[in-house]
Amino acid sequence: MKIFVSRKIPGETLNKLFDSGNEVVVSEFDRPLKAEEFLEGAKGADAVLSLLSDHIDGEVVDAIGPQLKVVSNYAVGFDNINVPEVTDKGVVVTNTPSDEVNESVAEHSWALMLALARRIVEADESTRRGSYKGWEPGIFIGNNMVGKTLGIVGLGRIGSMTARRAKGFNMKVLYNKRSPDPEAEKELGVEFSDLDKLYAESDFISLHVPLTDETRHMINKDSLGKMKKGVIIVNTARGPVIDEGDLVDAIRDGKVGGAGLDVFDNEPNINPELIAMENVILTPHIASATWEARNKMGSQAVDAILDTLSGKKPENIVNEDVWSTRRQ
Repeated sequence: MKIFVSRKIPGETLNKLFDSGNEVVVSEFDRPLKAEEFLEGAKGADAVLSLLSDHIDGEVVDAIGPQLKVVSNYAVGFDNINVPEVTDKGVVVTNTPSDEVNESVAEHSWALMLALARRIVEADESTRRGSYKGWEPGIFIGNNMVGKTLGIVGLGRIGSMTARRAKGFNMKVLYNKRSPDPEAEKELGVEFSDLDKLYAESDFISLHVPLTDETRHMINKDSLGKMKKGVIIVNTARGPVIDEGDLVDAIRDGKVGGAGLDVFDNEPNINPELIAMENVILTPHIASATWEARNKMGSQAVDAILDTLSGKKPENIVNEDVWSTRRQ
């Protein structure tokens, strides 16, 4: 069987595919593929290992061919795949959630919050430019996180791990999700809140929601206007959760004290005004970029393909309903 990998991934996990006896084709381009390049490589494949930059819908599945059985997405999110359309074609879709990924993203969220609170990036750049002349009492004054209020929008696996770390800073944690989570409240000491209260009381807001029609641009002029003056916002979820134009205005007006963005509204394009702002930290979608997380993701993506092709139900199947009617 033919397996197409749309981009080489870190580590040695692809070796398991090469040793499986199947025909494995790895894209020669170490970059996101154009649509036509993806189809050229994937055509005739029984399985595809895709990345977030690969957009797959029913039309793409038809172009690959009737032999396609599984799309294994090397990511936790799968908004790059039109799951209903792919399911209608009888194709299995899998993803790669794990504690390793959750830990990595939660740690990155905290890294951004701490760096913004203590103005680490600004101070580093100033020091490198030679501005440091000795200790001064009034330069790069930041804010303590201890005792402040952290608002977590989306208390799933990653949001919960982010909340857990707030205990060490003696922070009050407000969270919002579709419904209260009494177990999490008992374990983590967090408090359920509607969004208006969370926005109004939080000194720091960390976003951990999937990208849906409901969450797209949920951080906008209206929601930003409800936030506490000087709030620090961190987004390691999906870029389009924030309206970047409205965020720029709120930062410029002083409503938002700083923003840490690992994802962007129109990746890889970034609003140029954000790039110019000193109280904004931008990282290139690397929240899950640890060896522990990448190795786990690779292992899961590869195992999902080999399991599906051998008739075994994969561990992280997104569209479970398709399994009984899947392509054989």
